[in-house]
Amino acid sequence: MSSVRPFAPDNPQLLADIEQQAAQHAWSCGQYRDAIAAGYACHGLFDGEDALLGFMLIMRVLDEAEILNIVVASGHQGQGLGRRLLQASMQALAASGVKRLFLEVRESNAAARRLYQYCGFQPCGLRKNYYPAGNGREHAILMEATL
Repeated sequence: MSSVRPFAPDNPQLLADIEQQAAQHAWSCGQYRDAIAAGYACHGLFDGEDALLGFMLIMRVLDEAEILNIVVASGHQGQGLGRRLLQASMQALAASGVKRLFLEVRESNAAARRLYQYCGFQPCGLRKNYYPAGNGREHAILMEATL
């Protein structure tokens, strides 16, 4: 059985490795190192043997937060674990006083957009040509949920 809980990652390379296997445009080890050094919150999805299956990095300012990155390891995608990670993290954030949660998602990532809408996020903006893509740049859709 998997569990979701806050954790303090001490190995940015592990986070980068998980994402590099799961996503085409992954963060670098340096980006994860900077996020950890900045003190961003991290919620982890762990299996019954305490292996990290996924994680979510969160930047919080007062009663608002932004999901900076959410990743489920490639061998565990498509099993509802991303939804479990997101919903449990949203509950924990709400319990800690967060009232609004934001994120941005690639316009082409239909599966992630469906997940976010299922979990209560609504589009609230657009960042044109925000993400690097194989054929140039891609728009980011901004989304917001009230907790």
